[in-house]
Amino acid sequence: MNGQPVHAATIGTLTDEQLAAIIMIRAEQEPVPIVAEVLFVGGHIYKRRVVADGYTIDDVLDQVSSAMHPSSIVIDSPYMTAMENPDRRADRYGNWVKDRAVFECSTRHPRPELFSVRPKGDRIKPGK
Repeated sequence: MNGQPVHAATIGTLTDEQLAAIIMIRAEQEPVPIVAEVLFVGGHIYKRRVVADGYTIDDVLDQVSSAMHPSSIVIDSPYMTAMENPDRRADRYGNWVKDRAVFECSTRHPRPELFSVRPKGDRIKPGK
């Protein structure tokens, strides 16, 4: 927020099932597996969710917590490494959302970085 460099911080781990699913999907494109420890820098999430969409830091923390939940399911996609919480969550704006986490798995390999989070179904956006 203040223009200072941000260091990567460990924010959690993937479950054994989530890690196995990601490794299996990525094996076709990237034969080197990742590890369960997830890092977070947050620059992209801050720009997209706070600055562009108007969410508060507390909103983003809710999105991250939900998207990184042990019940979240890995999405099989050739375009991104992601997982989504299958359980809808009531946000502060009257929406029922499914939170999706998108990972960047190359920059800080072998640890994935939580690159983005998105509340799918957020038709009512916060005021900017």
